[in-house]
Amino acid sequence: MSRFISLLLIPIFLLPFSTAGDFYSFTVKDSEGQDVSLEQYRGKVTLVVNVASLCGYSDNTYKEMKKLHDILSYGDYFSVLAFPCNQFGDQEPGEMESILEHVSTLYDVEFPIFNKISVYGEHTDPAFKFLTDSASVIPDWNFYKYLVDESGQVIGAWGTRTAIQDIFDDIQAAVDKAKTVGKSDSSKQQQQMDASNDDSDVTKDEL
Repeated sequence: MSRFISLLLIPIFLLPFSTAGDFYSFTVKDSEGQDVSLEQYRGKVTLVVNVASLCGYSDNTYKEMKKLHDILSYGDYFSVLAFPCNQFGDQEPGEMESILEHVSTLYDVEFPIFNKISVYGEHTDPAFKFLTDSASVIPDWNFYKYLVDESGQVIGAWGTRTAIQDIFDDIQAAVDKAKTVGKSDSSKQQQQMDASNDDSDVTKDEL
């Protein structure tokens, strides 16, 4: 495993390397192999991680991911997104059924675990390629972490050895921003609805 990668502050002008405008524009496979749109996470912050069951980092990182998700997912502005990968040391060799059973039994996680993917090389999953292109960081081991903001843009990337507790403040700040944006959008929608209702009342009076 190569050198440790710390937080990258990624300039906005470096972000769009894909034909898709953002991470949430992609469709991926769920744990049963069915297509699922990442659009459902728009408006949320997500921490996307390439996971493996048999890695030396598995136990601590899964526990940290569970704790992080449990703390920050309240209010529905955050989720961990886990993508199993067997490209590093053959440490995720099982079928999806056994992977899910392993993770459920040991960690009882509530965040989504998607289908097994490739995170580098010719067969890299397109959604994950958007992450690596945006961050200019390609995983060279399990448990690389990519922070995606509420609009689907990559705003941070960390390597395997970076503990989640060490980047909690960065993730918390992104979630706080997403909440502010969400409340602002809700307020604008309410104002538009109120204005529409007022116009409707005027029309009724005229009739």
